[in-house]
Amino acid sequence: MPSDLLSQPIMYTKGVGPRRAAEFKSLGVRTVGDLLEHLPFRYELLPKSKPIGEVEIDEVATVVGSVGRVRATQGYQRSSVLIDVVDGTGSCRARWFNAPYLRDRLGHGQIIRLTGKAIEDKRWVQFVNPTFEILPDDVDPLADDTDALVPVYSATKALPPKQIAKVMDAVLPLAVAAIRDFLPDELVKRYKLIPRADAIRELHRPTTLDKVHAARERLAYDELLLMQLAIRVRRHRMRQADDAPPIVTTPKIDERIRARLPFELTAAQRKAIAEIVADMSQSRPMTRLLQGDVGCGKTAVAIYAALTAVANRIQVTILAPTEILARQTHDKIARYLKGSRVKVGLLVGQMRASERKAMLAGLANGEIDIAIGTHALLEDDVKWSRLGLVIIDEQHRFGVAQRTALRLKSRGHHYLVMTATPIPRTLAMTVYGDFEVTTIDALPAGRKPVETKIVPPNMQAACWTFVRKRVAAGERVFVVYPLVEESETLDLKDAVAQAEALRSGELRGFEVGLLHGRMKSDEKLSTMNAFRDGRIQVLVSTTVVEVGVDVPEATMLIVEHAERFGLAQLHQLRGRVGRGNKPGMCLLFTDSNSKKAQTRLKVLRETSDGFKIAEADLDLRGPGEIVGTRQSGIPVFRAADLTKDDALLKAAIKDADAITKDDPDLAKPANKKLLKAVEEAHPLAMK
Repeated sequence: MPSDLLSQPIMYTKGVGPRRAAEFKSLGVRTVGDLLEHLPFRYELLPKSKPIGEVEIDEVATVVGSVGRVRATQGYQRSSVLIDVVDGTGSCRARWFNAPYLRDRLGHGQIIRLTGKAIEDKRWVQFVNPTFEILPDDVDPLADDTDALVPVYSATKALPPKQIAKVMDAVLPLAVAAIRDFLPDELVKRYKLIPRADAIRELHRPTTLDKVHAARERLAYDELLLMQLAIRVRRHRMRQADDAPPIVTTPKIDERIRARLPFELTAAQRKAIAEIVADMSQSRPMTRLLQGDVGCGKTAVAIYAALTAVANRIQVTILAPTEILARQTHDKIARYLKGSRVKVGLLVGQMRASERKAMLAGLANGEIDIAIGTHALLEDDVKWSRLGLVIIDEQHRFGVAQRTALRLKSRGHHYLVMTATPIPRTLAMTVYGDFEVTTIDALPAGRKPVETKIVPPNMQAACWTFVRKRVAAGERVFVVYPLVEESETLDLKDAVAQAEALRSGELRGFEVGLLHGRMKSDEKLSTMNAFRDGRIQVLVSTTVVEVGVDVPEATMLIVEHAERFGLAQLHQLRGRVGRGNKPGMCLLFTDSNSKKAQTRLKVLRETSDGFKIAEADLDLRGPGEIVGTRQSGIPVFRAADLTKDDALLKAAIKDADAITKDDPDLAKPANKKLLKAVEEAHPLAMK
């Protein structure tokens, strides 16, 4: 058996080839090992077959019989394919709606196995949209006829679950034999865990639900332990890096910084600042997460930290996820420091070559004290004279590779990341497990919650009349759509078309602007400036305005197709309004009657607490929807579920602490297999 079977590209597996390999890749499956970790998301119970004549109404049953008449019908707005099935005890019917292709697959005389819920249709027993299998003529249809659990896989239109199951059948026996356990024997015995290979086999070819549960728990524990070990090893390696320059504060520095801020710091901000400056005063590099709700004043805390560093003759970089936010942060800090000797610079992708050259020179020779920018700050030609503090705004919006590059660049520097997406406790232990956490848990005095309403289709016309009155009174409005341009596959209103429709329709006579991510940087900047200055009264946008955009005169937010957004994202969006001296209002337009969608949106209507909203989002949509799995660096869990596996996570944390207490780098021979598993599961984190 080849020792590298698990790393073999899936394309070379029987029944795959280049075309299907591309479909597998879209599911995150590139190798045989990936295929084994593509676990079923549910199981269908296929009961042992019984004679058609013994089937009872309302029971879930399996029958085997011969196909009789096959016919297609066309009704109002939907079609169906109907077949008769007979055996020696009776006959039944099966009907599939909106599946015309079945007319060509099903033929008279075929032997078919059907499973579904039996209903009464006049004198017939009928199955509606049952699962089915056409049996070969040379196979005994009753051989091995027992109750069965059938795995159902996440799939694509071109790669259905049954095709994935066939590929799994071809690869599973040899691949499972290639799996090696990496857990220490002591942990396996303590938790009475089944072998990893047996767990994977059971999940793909289940025997009982109890065994499936035990198998999932084994793999979930593996995932959580490897993640916690990666966090601890990374933290240890970072702390072994070059010492960071101590950044100390004094009463005089504190007085000078506060004099620059045009407002009084809140008690929550002062507490956050105390934690951060205490951390920065050490030679050990700070790795701290500053989290707080929308509008709580995180930027002011970050500015305080930056000015403390500058007072210690240390350079600071502030990295923002968008050029709009980078420019806005630059302009805000520049206003605070007007007339001071502190030099603030901006580095973004869209700059004149001469401006970029001057900025790079200022960073290298130490002339620039605070550099604000986008991912352009990560380019190889950016050199620093005395960089000591790295601040990241909305870190989760950077790609994992970008963040890893910055962590590598910032070793030996203090590292502060900020997020306005409050992180539920269990998620914080995964995404930010190697960070100390500072939370700003109160809003500035006078900041009122944004009133939020859910608006069904029959109320939307009246809302636009209300919007006209608010705009006529001098207020400004955001209108957010989920798409930039019309989609052929999604029936959603798009920003480009709707901006034009609003100009000639509901908002005729007002200045309506358009902002989206595909626009050039100078176009975005010009549009935002016009909106901020009042030359544009209504800004139609995609979620490019989600983070940090600050227009105090904006009082209303309308979100079309609100059910398409995550709760945390909607909470971020509504944080764009009500930032001035007038209250804000958020109107969530939706035409969805889905109970789940309505339940989610009611959470926003009933609370403005970002932490409660994040917890609800975690329960309803999962961790990837809170911070974006692709961008966040959250491990893509195949078996673990952060909404349900709290006890497993606590056990993994405890065990990872014990393992790394005496071997923080997993360098001992006894941990060799464990280290290899960690590096394979979290390659970027282990750099």
